[in-house]
Amino acid sequence: MPRIIKHPELRREELLDHAQALFLTHGYDKASLNDVIAAAGVSKGAFYHYFASKEALLEALAERFARQALAGVQKIVDDPDLDPLGRLNALLATSRQAKIETAAEAWALFATLFRPENLVLFHRINLAASKSFSPVLVEIIRQGVEDGTFRTFDPEGVADIVMQFGLATHDVTAKAFASGNDADMEIAIDALEKRVRLYEIALDRILGLPDGSIRIGEPGFVRAVMTARRDSPAAASKARGM
Repeated sequence: MPRIIKHPELRREELLDHAQALFLTHGYDKASLNDVIAAAGVSKGAFYHYFASKEALLEALAERFARQALAGVQKIVDDPDLDPLGRLNALLATSRQAKIETAAEAWALFATLFRPENLVLFHRINLAASKSFSPVLVEIIRQGVEDGTFRTFDPEGVADIVMQFGLATHDVTAKAFASGNDADMEIAIDALEKRVRLYEIALDRILGLPDGSIRIGEPGFVRAVMTARRDSPAAASKARGM
């Protein structure tokens, strides 16, 4: 049979699809690059043409998640009926809902990132997310400054602060991962809920808004995301001894 030649971008997406499926089924640590290569039906040379390492593959998956999430909020960004504050809150609300809906899969895929030895990789992936979302945040904040909704001299700096929120909660989440027991999970949930409230107040103050204007979280949001770990495919496999 003649060899099928696929467009490089299509082949790259297929490799990411196979990697994502394996990571979600077996966990990032359990699935090897050889497993991905075998599932994709390509040679090692062809695979390494696209991804130099397992870490590069994971980072590419994170970048794809960020692009998909950005596409999901584009209608909010383009909605002419929303003012800057409404647009920012709608963006945050959509992000919250997406995190809740994909929490189990995200835990299965990224649990390894919260280990101390993977801190550098965690930062690299957050940088990829920041590159996708920061321009959108900057534009919304600039619009708010122009119409008087927000008061800040540095829209880029505010956007950067928003993107840093995830990094700031790394240690709390990592501790919950390391222990795996319910008591530490409850401590982590309580700490994260307080931190989210603090970030909301801080963002209100930075943008010159009354307290309660910005909604980063909502009742039950942190708990829904954190406890989804127990229902993730990797967690289920571990519980079965697989």
